[in-house]
Amino acid sequence: MLVKTTHFGEIDIKDEDIIEFNEGIVGFEDIHRYGIIRNQDSDSPFSWIQAIEKPELAFAVIDPFAIKKDYDFVLNDEYVKALEIENPSQVNVFAIVVVPEDLKKISMNLKAPVIINKENRKAAQVILDTDEYSVRHYIMDELQKQEV
Repeated sequence: MLVKTTHFGEIDIKDEDIIEFNEGIVGFEDIHRYGIIRNQDSDSPFSWIQAIEKPELAFAVIDPFAIKKDYDFVLNDEYVKALEIENPSQVNVFAIVVVPEDLKKISMNLKAPVIINKENRKAAQVILDTDEYSVRHYIMDELQKQEV
């Protein structure tokens, strides 16, 4: 599918990279279809989720496990059922990234990850019922902890 975007120009998004959010993303509940744009640089952990119906709306996302090795949560039964998840291997997890002017403050939202069933392409942004994670988990801080 050819999609006109503000940030990437006109791009071709494969059918298998189109995902459907039944309830949208927090703040954008009326937008349901997105395409995953994978980074061409295989060393980069970043990808994007581009709204199909809204050319200017794209979210930078990251695999949170690539940054925070001990990231762990339990997906409640409501989401497992809604996304029709039968096995953990069906799932991709992304954290939405905020890229401010000061790149040292780049953060990812671990409190509300995006969960995607790779097989049926159903997706949801899940707000975790825990105080263990925040909406602004600083990526550079996490990487510095790993270097120690």
